[in-house]
Amino acid sequence: MPRINLCFLWHMHQPFYKDLASGEYKLPWTRMHALKDYYGMVRILEEFPSVKQTFNLVPSMVAQVEEYASGEARDPFLDLALKPAEHLSAEERDYLLQHSFYSDPAHMIYRYPRYGELFDARNAQRRSGARNMFSAQELRDVQMWSQLAWFDEEFQSDDAEVRGWIKRGRNFTLDDQRRMGEKQREIVGRVMPAYRRLATSGQIEISTTPYYHPILPLLCDSNIAGVAHANVALPPRFRYPGDARRQLELARKYVEQHFGVAPVGLWPSEGSVSDEVFALASELGFEWAATDSGVLDRTLQRAVPVEGLYRPYEWRQGGNRMRLIFRDHFMSDLIGFVYSKMEASHAAADFLHRIRQNCNGILTSGRDALVPIILDGENAWEYYHHNGRPFLRELYQRISDDPGMRAVTVSEAFRLMAPEPLDHIFPGSWINANFDIWIGAEEDNQAWTQLLRARATYDATSGVPEESRRMAYEELLIAEGSDWCWWYGPEHDSANRPEFDQLYRSHLANVYRFLNLTPPEELSRPILRVSTPEIRVSPTGAIHPTIDGEVTSYFEWLGAGQYSVDERSGSMHGKKFLVSQVLFGSDGESLFVRVDFRPGSESELGGMEARMTLQSLNNAPPQPVTIRLAAGAASSDDGVECAFQRILEARLPLAAAGVPEGGGVRFQLSLWHGGLPVDAVPQQGWLEMPTTCPMAMAD
Repeated sequence: MPRINLCFLWHMHQPFYKDLASGEYKLPWTRMHALKDYYGMVRILEEFPSVKQTFNLVPSMVAQVEEYASGEARDPFLDLALKPAEHLSAEERDYLLQHSFYSDPAHMIYRYPRYGELFDARNAQRRSGARNMFSAQELRDVQMWSQLAWFDEEFQSDDAEVRGWIKRGRNFTLDDQRRMGEKQREIVGRVMPAYRRLATSGQIEISTTPYYHPILPLLCDSNIAGVAHANVALPPRFRYPGDARRQLELARKYVEQHFGVAPVGLWPSEGSVSDEVFALASELGFEWAATDSGVLDRTLQRAVPVEGLYRPYEWRQGGNRMRLIFRDHFMSDLIGFVYSKMEASHAAADFLHRIRQNCNGILTSGRDALVPIILDGENAWEYYHHNGRPFLRELYQRISDDPGMRAVTVSEAFRLMAPEPLDHIFPGSWINANFDIWIGAEEDNQAWTQLLRARATYDATSGVPEESRRMAYEELLIAEGSDWCWWYGPEHDSANRPEFDQLYRSHLANVYRFLNLTPPEELSRPILRVSTPEIRVSPTGAIHPTIDGEVTSYFEWLGAGQYSVDERSGSMHGKKFLVSQVLFGSDGESLFVRVDFRPGSESELGGMEARMTLQSLNNAPPQPVTIRLAAGAASSDDGVECAFQRILEARLPLAAAGVPEGGGVRFQLSLWHGGLPVDAVPQQGWLEMPTTCPMAMAD
C-alpha cells in the first residue's frame, strides 16, 4: 500500500558570536536558544518513538553550546544578568534594560505578568527620557525574567525550583540569581547528550552544514551570482574553492568526533547549491543534500508540480553522485510563519490535511510520496503559544496514529524510494533560487570586498608564527559565514544589526592582528547604512472620505493617521507582506480605514477576507468585523460600508463597537485566505486613536 513519507529536517544554527581575540561572546543568542529550542526540539520526540526526523546541526553552533555547557564561555550578557543589581553602574543598568526585552511581547513577555509590567515600565521610561526609574529590586526582577522566559517548557513545568520562580514572579533574591545561572548551565549541558541519545537509537539522523555556515557557491566563485540573477551588481571576484572544501572537511570531522559517525547528509548553508559544490561534497563523502523547490524549478526550467517535488533525485556528473530532496517551500513556511497564529489542533489538522490532498494523485498512481519539510528549528517557536510545544505534540500524535503516513529520516527515505536522475543543478539558494540576499546590494558588496582584501593579505603575508597564522585563517573562515550579509542590504532587520556589523568587522580586523599587521582604517567604520523602520503618523484632523475603493481625491484622506509597513524580515526569511500602508481617521461618529496593498499583489487578493477587530479604549468587548474581497468588490455582513478597487476603504460605525462619543478606539487588521492568516497590521499591538481632535496615535 503506498504511503506518505514525511521528511522533517530541522536546521539548528546560530552565527559564531565569539571574538577569538578577546574570547568574549558578543551576542547571547546561542545560549538563549540552547535553553529553549535546541534541547526541547529533540527532547519532545522521545514522547513519540515512531516519529523519526533529521536534525541539521551547524558545527560552529554546536561548538558554542559545548563551551557554554563546560562553563568556559565568557558571556558579558549572562554576567550582567547574574551581577547583584545593587552593584550595577549607570552604564550597566542602561545596557541591561536595552537588552532584556528582545523576546516576542505577546508570547514571551506578556505571558508572564511581572515581565509584562517591567516591559511596560521600560517603554514608559523610554518615552519620558528619564533614567534611574528602576529600583534595585525591579532590576533584579528584570535580570531574572530576561532569562527565565527562555527556559524550556519542560523545566518551566517539571522543575520545582523554576516553577516556583515563575509562580512567585517578583522579589527575586541574590540566591535566586545564582541558582538561575546554575540552572542555565544544567539545561545547556543536556543539549548534546539528548541528540547523541536519539541519534544512537536511530530516531534521528544528524546532518550538517559547512563549519561556519558560508554560502559555498559564492566561496567557490562569487561570479556565479550573475548566473542565478543576470546583471546583478557584483563586487570584485572572490574565488577560493579551497576554503569551501575546508569548511566542509571541518564540518564532517567535527560531527564524526562528537557523534561517533561521519554525517552523510548536507544542508548546504541557506540551501545554496551549484555543480561545483556538489562535486566537492561528493568527493568528501557526503551522500545526500537538500535545497529548495525553487532550485528544482529552475533546474528543470518549469514549475514542478507536487508529483515531481514529492520524490527523491540524484545529481550525477562524472564519477560524482549526490542524492537530493527539494524542500516544499509552501508547506514549510506554513509552520514557520502561519500556524503560530492558529490554535494548535486546528493548525496540525490543517497541515496534514493539505499534505494528504497534495499526495492523493501520487498515492493513487501506486507510488509512495516523499514530502520534504525543511525549516529553521529555533526561531519560529517564540511566536507560538507555549513555544510551539502544543502544536508539535498535536502534529506528532496525529502522524503516529495515521497508518498511511510515516515520519522518516532523509537517509531512510532514500532507502525506501528510487531517485530520478539530474545531470546538473541550477546555482541558487532556498530564497528565490538566487544569491541576492548575500551579494549585489551596496552593503553586501562592500562586505565581500573587505573579505577579499583580508583573504589576499593572508595569502601575501609570511613570517608569522604558525599558531598566529592558523588563528588568522580561522577568522577568515568565520567571516565567510552567511550570517553577516544576511543583515546587510535591504531585506532584513534586527535590533542587533549594529552588533552584527561590528562583529563582522572585528573578525576581519582580527585577521590582520593575528598577522601582526594594522587593520585597515575602513574596518573602523560601519558598513550599515541608515535603515528605514515602520512609519506611524498620528491623525491631525477629522476626515470625510468617499468609500469607493479608489483614490478619489488627495484631500479626502488629508489629516488621516498613517501606518506604513516595514517589509524587512528578521532572522527568518519568508514572511508574506501584502499591505503596504494603512490610513485611518474619524469624523467623530465613524472610524474610516483605507488599506493600500503592495504593488504586484492585486492578483492574490481576490477571495481573501479582511478581518478587523475594534475595541473602545474603555475596555468594552472587542468587536470583530469581516470584509470579503472579490475582483473589484467588497462586502460585509457586519454593518460596514466598504469598497475595493485599487484600494480597500471602509467606514465602521463607532457606536456599534461600544465607543462612546468622544472616546478612543483601537483596531487591528489581518488578511486571511483559505482559513489561514496571511498578513497582519500591525504585527504587534494595536493602532490607537481618540475620535475627537486633536487626534493622536499611540503604540
